[in-house]
Amino acid sequence: MSAADVVFCDEFPGTVGWIHPEPSWMLRAGHAILSGGNVWIIDPPAGDGVLERIVQLGVPGAVIQLLDRHNRDCADVAHRLGVPHYAVPFGGVADAPFQVVPILDIPGWHEVALWFPAEKTLVCADALAAAPGYTARRERVGVHPMMRAFPPRKLAELDVQRLLLGHGHGIDGPEAREAVRDALDSARKNIPFVLVDNVRQALGR
Repeated sequence: MSAADVVFCDEFPGTVGWIHPEPSWMLRAGHAILSGGNVWIIDPPAGDGVLERIVQLGVPGAVIQLLDRHNRDCADVAHRLGVPHYAVPFGGVADAPFQVVPILDIPGWHEVALWFPAEKTLVCADALAAAPGYTARRERVGVHPMMRAFPPRKLAELDVQRLLLGHGHGIDGPEAREAVRDALDSARKNIPFVLVDNVRQALGR
């Protein structure tokens, strides 16, 4: 597990996040959430001080990987903390304080989100993000470009008061639910804009 100078973010009560510096445009974020008496570590990239910040929150419960390609440093973090590593647990995690929300389960793409009802916290991997390549125009949060035609509208049913993202900074407070709904509502109509932005980014313009 290589060290890196991560930037800590999403430092809310019972929660801490961190963003890995590479690649800079992806804003790869991991999170640790204290809930139900344990700390749940989600899609963690490695970084200086990360393990220390996790254990400061409380007793680690498990590492949860939300997306099949989000291997990041999940296995290494789980090993170092001495906890299980659950990779895309569609069947849920026994006695966990969160609900597993299926997002996509097709060949080549298996993804879930986590919903912590007591904390009203939604954690997404790629379904929603706040990083270049995901957002278009004035979007604060965007649906993944490959999901925009059929966005995961079930997320709008949750009373989200805290939104944590696998790419980019999260949102705490009433704006979180609004950001989720806005992202889902604008997903289809903003497809041309996000595609143009991605082409410009690929061309370095």
